[in-house]
Amino acid sequence: MPKKDSEFALQDFLPYLLNQAAEESSLAFQKAYKNRYGMLRTEWRVLFHLGTYGQMTATGICDKARIHKTKISRAVQKLSERRFVVRARSDEDRRVEYLKLTPAGEAAYRDLRTEAEDYDARLRGQFTSGEVALLRMMLKRLAGLDAAG
Repeated sequence: MPKKDSEFALQDFLPYLLNQAAEESSLAFQKAYKNRYGMLRTEWRVLFHLGTYGQMTATGICDKARIHKTKISRAVQKLSERRFVVRARSDEDRRVEYLKLTPAGEAAYRDLRTEAEDYDARLRGQFTSGEVALLRMMLKRLAGLDAAG
């Protein structure tokens, strides 16, 4: 039996609470992209970055999404196989590959974006508008997004 020499409470540990909240709050939305499109989490995140920001490189998505390049690479491969994403080599630097949504990818993005907006509204419904603004501000600060886009 571990020695209890402090009053550390895991259920109050901020990183633990943030992880629990993230997992719990994403479960219902996960069903939408998984059931409708057979996507995994990284795949929908790539889809949403391309839908939101337009043409990007995999490195650009890695930087914005804070996801390791091997996971992004696998997600791009799956999305390409499903014909949601096309790749195009840069004319200036053949090592650079630009990613862009296909019409099918754009349709999936619009569908899932509508679902995401509805789901976000349901989550916000648990709080007052002031609490939502405060929560968003605090989460952005913790994520290092308070000064960035």
